[in-house]
Amino acid sequence: EENLEALKKGSVNLGAHIDNLKKFGVPVVVAINHFYADTQAEIDYIEQFCKEKGADFAVTKCFAEGGEGGTQLAQKVVDACEKENNFHYLYDLDMPVYEKIETIAKEIYGADGVDYTKEAKAAIDEFVKLGADKMPVCMAKTQYSLSDNPKLLGRPEGFRITVSSASLSNGAGFIVCQTGSIMTMPGLSKSPAAYRIDIDENGNTVGLF
Repeated sequence: EENLEALKKGSVNLGAHIDNLKKFGVPVVVAINHFYADTQAEIDYIEQFCKEKGADFAVTKCFAEGGEGGTQLAQKVVDACEKENNFHYLYDLDMPVYEKIETIAKEIYGADGVDYTKEAKAAIDEFVKLGADKMPVCMAKTQYSLSDNPKLLGRPEGFRITVSSASLSNGAGFIVCQTGSIMTMPGLSKSPAAYRIDIDENGNTVGLF
């Protein structure tokens, strides 16, 4: 059923992402992923919201229409690439690693600050001794919230991020900070397809797709 009030409440999260991207000095394009039950009033609201935030947008129907459903979005991205921009990173790589983490937490997530477990701090301090502190930082965090708490929806305020552990991806060239309780291989459902792969009585592999 159409629910504009719920859409308005949830749109603050979209607003946060638009604001964050603008901090990098580039044009922003929003993909409005169309579902079959979406009403025109809901689409209109999101389009108006994007206009007010200064972001371009395109409705995409790739699931229903395949590549044809994404051509408008593709053109908008091409157009954005051709616009003048003032791209810059969020922080300087020479910035101390703890300041990088703090910058990400405050500027991107909207946190008040960062807390560290003893294990995480010990690991980061070791990376500094190894001279790896000039690397960029990759934050591993729940996809459900701008905080590290999946229950804090929308655009939460008045929270702190907890770095629970840290690891060094030296080959890739960055430090990984895990926040809260996070699985480092996201994207799997609670019942992944691997559970249904088997070998039948004739020795044939079944369940692959």
